[in-house]
Amino acid sequence: MIDDIALARQALEKIPALAGYDGPITRLGGLTNLVFHVGDYCLRIPGKGTEEYIDRANEAVAARAAARAGVSPEVLHADPATGLMVTRHIDGAATMSAENFASRTGSAGRAGKAFRRLHDSGAVFPFRFELFAMIDSYLKVLSTKDVALPEGYHDVVREADRSVRSALAAHPLPLAPCHCDPLAENFLDTGERMWIVDWEYSGMNDPMWDLGDLSVEARFPPALEDEMIAAYFGGEPTPAERGRIVIYKAMCDLLWTLWGLIQLANGNPADDFRSYADGRFARCRALMGTAGFGRHVAAVRNG
Repeated sequence: MIDDIALARQALEKIPALAGYDGPITRLGGLTNLVFHVGDYCLRIPGKGTEEYIDRANEAVAARAAARAGVSPEVLHADPATGLMVTRHIDGAATMSAENFASRTGSAGRAGKAFRRLHDSGAVFPFRFELFAMIDSYLKVLSTKDVALPEGYHDVVREADRSVRSALAAHPLPLAPCHCDPLAENFLDTGERMWIVDWEYSGMNDPMWDLGDLSVEARFPPALEDEMIAAYFGGEPTPAERGRIVIYKAMCDLLWTLWGLIQLANGNPADDFRSYADGRFARCRALMGTAGFGRHVAAVRNG
């Protein structure tokens, strides 16, 4: 079986600017894709099965727009047919994690500022990231696979559709270009500036999604969540804005539960995706069951 580095060298031969490269190649992270450091660049090879739910043409447009906005590295190559992508490597940047956000002073605030720069950029992404439509889409993918939903999943979706959806629709925010999948590992921090990478799920969305999702992914305690929010808003958000962030903390878990199950069904070995999916659903259900969640929903509904 061909190893990852040999696979990367094969992929480079398909990219005119890097064909014949014989320098060092280092495997980087990635839950679903293979990512490599190749000289001054990063090479991304798409993971097995991602073509079922990722539109590579949309991703390429968004990645280039985010680069023009100054929040993502320059795109050197993006082929929607193969999913191969090459971006500029950011020298001296630390790949973030929940632990790095906790230990790197000011990093949560830098992430908040990067989100603000993205959301205010005026970029137009081709995809509309719509929560309930994506849940339906992922459920359709899972209907063809032999994997069980967590018990009660459909009940929670119905409750969210009844209460959360109507509250969000009562006073919708203008759509903004959003990352939509802000894993901690999708952030690169130089200590002075935060960069965001991996635009597979990006789209026009309620900008509060990005803040709520990053808070969950990076396991922000209240102090770091407040640091991110204060940097984003330049002060305190309104009760409705904070309410939207809290709502999306629950809703991102509801959605990414299904993503985890798709990885499980596709045999992705990068994680224990059964535990991943069950844990995210349990966290969603727990947050939605708190009295505070109901107050945040009411604040959003009241505007």
